[in-house]
Amino acid sequence: MSSVSVVIPTFNRDNFIKQCVVSALQQSKTPDEVIVVDDGSSDKTWDILRALGFSDSEDKGNSLRYIFQRNKGVSAARNLGIKASKYNYIAFLDSDDVWLEKKLEKQISSLESQPTRYRLSHTNEIWVRNGVRVNAGSKHEKSGGDIFVQCLKLCCISPSSSLVDRTVFGEFGLFDEMLPACEDYDFWLRFCAFEEVHFLNEPLLIKNGGHDQQLSKKYWGMDRFRILALEKLLQDPRLDDFKRQKTIKELIFRLQILIGGGRKRKKNAFVKKLAKKKAMLEAMLCNEKEPVQCE
Repeated sequence: MSSVSVVIPTFNRDNFIKQCVVSALQQSKTPDEVIVVDDGSSDKTWDILRALGFSDSEDKGNSLRYIFQRNKGVSAARNLGIKASKYNYIAFLDSDDVWLEKKLEKQISSLESQPTRYRLSHTNEIWVRNGVRVNAGSKHEKSGGDIFVQCLKLCCISPSSSLVDRTVFGEFGLFDEMLPACEDYDFWLRFCAFEEVHFLNEPLLIKNGGHDQQLSKKYWGMDRFRILALEKLLQDPRLDDFKRQKTIKELIFRLQILIGGGRKRKKNAFVKKLAKKKAMLEAMLCNEKEPVQCE
């Protein structure tokens, strides 16, 4: 079975980090290395990890590595972990989430048994909000194959469920460090515009939410960051006409949502700027050779 590096970014989550890391260490398929990148924590994170056997030595022979950086955001932390890793698969695990015991074993076995070579895999998940299990809405239903259109609407892949061939990062780049949130939406969108994904329809991840440390609770108008991701995607010359049109339509939709939020907050200059951009995109859509729909 292939070798795996686990990358865990964290920031001031000493109330979650032990359970998270132990779930990686107790996998039935033992990870070949676990790298925790601490994004500037000021709590007891390092004390907890040191007690679990982690080392902050730069010796690359360490299988349990702790890397500290000044606070730069989750993308920078993941990227540092990717650069420090050395195995062919990279599995991400957010520090407030937990893997079930056979997550890696089942995922790698399923991925490598496919007749098609996939470079990105994800699994189903269990949602927990404030300690209580909840059912995900139908719009959050996971799937595999060509999921680009679904990825336009929302983040279809949970980082903690993902397993990525390291060659992907050389071709598609790393996580965008200029995005303080929705960096996963941006990355999966860039990948899924050009490749299909493998999906194991088995809940192998416990995804914890509802707590105050989630990025979605830190920023208003999360569509600001999705808009940046969509605009960036439109600059890719490899995007085919169908996906380009779908991207433009989704961008128009997101702009309308953000315009509404800006009006509520009386951000008049911000709204004017967005409305101008929306009008330009609508004109662009109408000028496409085979527009999906001109409204």
